[in-house]
Amino acid sequence: MTTFTVSIRFSCLVTLWVFTMVFSGFAHAQAGRVSIGTVPPVQLEAPIEMPSWFSNGTPGNDAWIALGALEQAASHGLNPADYQAEALATAFQTVRNGAGAEQLSRLDERLTTAVVRYLSDLNVGRLDPQELQHRFQKPVSGAFDARSYLAEVRQADRLDEALQKPRENIPMYEALRSMMNEYRAMGDHPAWLATLPPLQSRSLKPGAEWSGLPIVAARLGAMGDLPRGIPTSTLYDGALVEAVRRFQERHGLETDGVLGRATLVELNVTPAQRVKQMALTLERLRWTPLLRGPRMIVVNIPEFMLRAYEVVDGKVEIELEMRVVVGRALDTRTPIFLEDMRSIEFSPYWNVPLSIARGETLPRLRRDPGYFSREGFEIVTRDGRVVNELTDDAIAAVQRGEWRIRQRPGPRNSLGDIKFIFPNDQNIYLHHTPSTGLFPRARRDFSHGCIRVEMPLELARFALKLQPEWTPKRIEDAMSAGRSRTVALREPIPVLLAYSTVVIKNSGKVYFFPDIYQQDGKLEQALRTLRPSN
Repeated sequence: MTTFTVSIRFSCLVTLWVFTMVFSGFAHAQAGRVSIGTVPPVQLEAPIEMPSWFSNGTPGNDAWIALGALEQAASHGLNPADYQAEALATAFQTVRNGAGAEQLSRLDERLTTAVVRYLSDLNVGRLDPQELQHRFQKPVSGAFDARSYLAEVRQADRLDEALQKPRENIPMYEALRSMMNEYRAMGDHPAWLATLPPLQSRSLKPGAEWSGLPIVAARLGAMGDLPRGIPTSTLYDGALVEAVRRFQERHGLETDGVLGRATLVELNVTPAQRVKQMALTLERLRWTPLLRGPRMIVVNIPEFMLRAYEVVDGKVEIELEMRVVVGRALDTRTPIFLEDMRSIEFSPYWNVPLSIARGETLPRLRRDPGYFSREGFEIVTRDGRVVNELTDDAIAAVQRGEWRIRQRPGPRNSLGDIKFIFPNDQNIYLHHTPSTGLFPRARRDFSHGCIRVEMPLELARFALKLQPEWTPKRIEDAMSAGRSRTVALREPIPVLLAYSTVVIKNSGKVYFFPDIYQQDGKLEQALRTLRPSN
């Protein structure tokens, strides 16, 4: 799937990841074209007073609309208890037959406070992403004034509309919300009330028998992976194998059709657990800056996918999508942030980070000095002098951090033949790689934190689209020149490294991906701390 502010004025020209849509991910929600137009704001010349929720001493129509929306807050992944939905509904029922002015005044303000909170949560989220160490922010203070917005929509008789969806159209939001509510309706399905028996071996391959297959078939049928009316038995073959492959594809697994441990773990996740996962994704979508500009690049880390898109006539059009390799979950995680791509380096040098030099490169050079010349390394002194001879003194200087080691451009360079630069304080960038064998894998967290891209030429063409002098032939020549050259982009392109474990794509199908960096767990805990009722 993130990242990814949510309450953005289109007049500022949208802020974007497609999650995504990354979360596509995010932009596939409407067959590759997703409207990002906004509901026209009510034009008012001066602030207006909040209308009362009561008419002639009894609750008006707006009151019941508001109470209904608060009671249905879970349909947006929000918690009705945060807005005192049940208590307010009871109180308003109590005063239907009349109440004193003081009681009505208190109740009027209680409902206003609850709806203002709900509108704020719906439009900009409950949490500041920086609390999760994401390097982007919610809208600045005052960018969305929920109380003024409530007064505006009530005066314009648009309360129902305003309470049913965020003010700005958020990529993938409505499709994900609809899917979440489908899974919620699946909560009492008998397929998850039964327990799968243990396998007799480590995995079940096509052609084998297992007594748990009818339960598996029932779950796959409920989720739409197995067509209705397919007869099932204890023999694992035919349509059931194909259904398992579809399930594996939708859950970020190897699509081998084998019922192994990883596939069974995902099959045992209940609809209620998926609802919670989708609710967390909706929260993340509300504050992930998915619409930052007219052109954007979004990497959804758990999905191991990159998408590049443009906003054309108010719609998001995906220009490019490709597989990527991201940082290892164990120790070198790719950070979540938003920065502007400003340049491209063709035939780049690789300046080996000191941590990698100390932990990997120098130990290898001590064991095998010939590795230095075979891999095209050189050492650069503090004053910029290049040293092409490996000596004990040079190794010691690099170890101390006084000198640095780098790899020359060429076919063995770890960055491949191109590097996409979006300056940041963590030295993260996109780049090609001479080792392409990892891209076909389902799980692709193998890097030191930077992001390896599958289709560098196509990404370069997208980045340089506004610079027509950079033809495809000229780009290819620069990539293969063997001489480092840096080209500044005429217009910076926002690059969002986002995080979404749920994505709606491929004609409305829902995809779930492993929470490789435990970000869903951290978000859930942060929300629980912020709102103990959750």
